[in-house]
Amino acid sequence: MTGQLRAWAVTRPADVIDVFVYVVVLNLAIEYLPEVISETFTLSLLTAVLLKVTLELVLLLKGAVMARLRGANTRLAKTTSALMLWVVAAGSKLVVLWLIDVAFGGAVSLGGFLPVTLLVVALLASRAAVRRLLYGASASRLCHLRR
Repeated sequence: MTGQLRAWAVTRPADVIDVFVYVVVLNLAIEYLPEVISETFTLSLLTAVLLKVTLELVLLLKGAVMARLRGANTRLAKTTSALMLWVVAAGSKLVVLWLIDVAFGGAVSLGGFLPVTLLVVALLASRAAVRRLLYGASASRLCHLRR
């Protein structure tokens, strides 16, 4: 198991950095937002990993919906795709809240819809800023190349 984890970390350093960024942002939220709670640092680390996996899946789904929206030729197709994009954006926050509840119960709480939305925005903005800092303007290209 350790060998597999090391191999993954070596081949995907951006993902490892993302988890570290998520831990920092999450723990800042825990410190400054009373709605966001984690009983231990270990739980906040595990929460960051769960958020990383969940947000990666959401970003993939959002990308697919955006591609569909860009390729839509009719008004109905554009409207449907835009509605799907809204469902993904709003629904993903509810999924995050549900997953955290299932995985950690009352030991971790990300608050309600608004605090988790602010947290997700902060996570993604921080991730983008750190990637830009480390990889320069090619940070967005790095994200697409590794998939």
